[in-house]
Amino acid sequence: MDVAISPSILSADFTNLEAELHRIADADFAHVDVMDNHFVPNLTLGLPVVERIVQVSPVPIDVHLMIEDPDRWAPGYAEAGAASVTFHAEAARAPVRLARELRRLGARAGVALRPATPVEPYLDLLAEVDMVLIMTVEPGFGGQAFIDGTLPKIRRTRAAIAASGLDVWVQVDGGVSTETVERAADAGANVFVAGSAVYGSDDAAARIAELRRLASAAHGH
Repeated sequence: MDVAISPSILSADFTNLEAELHRIADADFAHVDVMDNHFVPNLTLGLPVVERIVQVSPVPIDVHLMIEDPDRWAPGYAEAGAASVTFHAEAARAPVRLARELRRLGARAGVALRPATPVEPYLDLLAEVDMVLIMTVEPGFGGQAFIDGTLPKIRRTRAAIAASGLDVWVQVDGGVSTETVERAADAGANVFVAGSAVYGSDDAAARIAELRRLASAAHGH
């Protein structure tokens, strides 16, 4: 797949989400962060809100679950119609079983890793997932600075995927902007979550186009 831009609605105006979703109609996905105030120190929204977001969004929904016990809760988001459901490796008790269940329900299955979590234990499981999310900030809050120390992990992940011959996407989330997207793309990422970089712009569509252009040029190297 070529590059995809998935703006995070964490930076949107929550009092008018439908309009905010239509601001990013030119994006490939809308990234929805679900936080439970246990796995991460922040609380956002849950399944009933995501169900409505799926119904009104002009683009497919890319759900990122920063929650405890995703084995129990993640399938509900696939059933709600999310195009992609990503759970954290650190929280899942049976990640392969969960990924298979998400796929059975019609969603793409993603596994997410905090910045300090090594990817190597999960490389043998690449055939079981559709996407690996490398967190480029500590999960929990938007607007943080990109951690360049995650770039080698992105490179190792992309190299393992290339060696496997599988079509697994590599997503990055955190601090993605016009200043950092090229570094992440050059390292091998091809799906980019950008929150404040998109929603903080006066022209969200132009910012999405700029991120896509920069990422595409760097990803092609």
